[in-house]
Amino acid sequence: MTETMLPDLVPAYGEILMAVGAMLLLMIGAFRGNKSTGFISLLAVALMLVTLFVTVSWGDSATYTFGNMFVADRFTSIMKVMVLVASALSVIMSMQYFHDEREERFEYPVLLVLATLGMMVMVSANDLMSLYMGLELQSLSLYVLAAFRRDSELSTEAGLKYFVLGALSSGILLFGSSLVYGFVGSTNFTVIGQTLSHAGDHGVNIGVIIGMVFILAGIAFKISAVPFHMWAPDVYQGAPTPVTAFFAVAPKIAAFALLVRVLYVPFGDLAASWTQVIVFMSLASMVLGAVAAIVQTNIKRLMAYSSIGHVGYALVGLAAGSQAGVRGLVIYLAIYLVMNIGTFACILSMRRKDGMVEEISDLAGLVQTRPAMATALAIFMFSLAGIPPLAGFWAKWFVFKAVIAAAVANPAATDYGLITLAVVGIVASVAGAYYYLNVIKVMFFDAPAGEFVPQKSRNMNAIMGVGAALLLLFLLPQVNSPLLEYARMAAAALMS
Repeated sequence: MTETMLPDLVPAYGEILMAVGAMLLLMIGAFRGNKSTGFISLLAVALMLVTLFVTVSWGDSATYTFGNMFVADRFTSIMKVMVLVASALSVIMSMQYFHDEREERFEYPVLLVLATLGMMVMVSANDLMSLYMGLELQSLSLYVLAAFRRDSELSTEAGLKYFVLGALSSGILLFGSSLVYGFVGSTNFTVIGQTLSHAGDHGVNIGVIIGMVFILAGIAFKISAVPFHMWAPDVYQGAPTPVTAFFAVAPKIAAFALLVRVLYVPFGDLAASWTQVIVFMSLASMVLGAVAAIVQTNIKRLMAYSSIGHVGYALVGLAAGSQAGVRGLVIYLAIYLVMNIGTFACILSMRRKDGMVEEISDLAGLVQTRPAMATALAIFMFSLAGIPPLAGFWAKWFVFKAVIAAAVANPAATDYGLITLAVVGIVASVAGAYYYLNVIKVMFFDAPAGEFVPQKSRNMNAIMGVGAALLLLFLLPQVNSPLLEYARMAAAALMS
């Protein structure tokens, strides 16, 4: 019995470790109460680091298990590493925040671990059933996290909105899955891909294409791509700031990994159909992100619209439909992780004696009172705006380069608007730089609005410092070469 089960479990050792760890953390919290929150948070970080080690030890070969519903390869390993890093940093950033707010509850790190487990399942999903299981495990945890501050009307509203719209998106995804199953006869990605490859693009039943579009709509909600973005600003503003930092990075990386696999494995032969959908969502997200953020006064809402815009840029790489495009997407997500985690570390440091502040105007004259924090936040803002030579510029460089190369290599691709996509993306990037530069202007040129309480957490200072240094030093081969090589390996593993 052991000999037959062990090979099936090996590719999922990371997920099994996270599941068992989450149950143990829950039991510790149940017996020791909220006074153990700090200890459980440290254990959660340690659990994620051990899981990361297990994940990176996986080889290059693709292995399928659990009835071909679960896949482990180099692409899944690299994407899981980014998810685990983002989740671990989110736990670390939350510890000082909840201590200062006197809202320490042991359920928080446990929910974060369960959400991360769901994301790992999403990344390795090779079947519509495992896709949905991972997606819902992540979503149910995130619904609770959004409403974690029970005494806050904004947090309660954020949780309710996210739950209602999330349930709608899940229904849309399930409806699309049922259509695909009804017309193809299978929920497995490999089988669906083989079936559609024999039919050809013009021989595929229209019901399959409609089902695919519904599935894309359900996943698009998770990455807050336009027109499925309406939840993001309110949830980002209402949720506790560490939760917002988590929302902005880890779930998006996992959802993008899932989206890439869904498009290239089961629906790879329907590229002519899904490219049009991706191009529209990318165009709309970039434009809305560039325009809507201009009028925001709350920095968390600004980061919500910034996130929507960056989702549009990441989708540019996906629209290219090539290995170079997937490589550019992986690079973009890695740099996006550093930029957003660093920015939210700065936001979490915006504390005065009377509590947290979130208005952009509260940053006035920050360079005079907290010069190190102002410098770090300026670097993050410049990088988010895509100002060279910071890493944010090169993130956009790789995705735009891929989509232009795809348009040149395939003149028929202009019918999908790839050249238009690149042009609008560049224009939107220039227009969107305004609100990032406005934050820098407020910090460096406006009269001081008051001094923030010195940051007590060395971990937070380290995150800001290391993040800013990585963005500044991206041009060094020692910094960018490993990222470029791992992104190449991830794209090659998926497209092979």
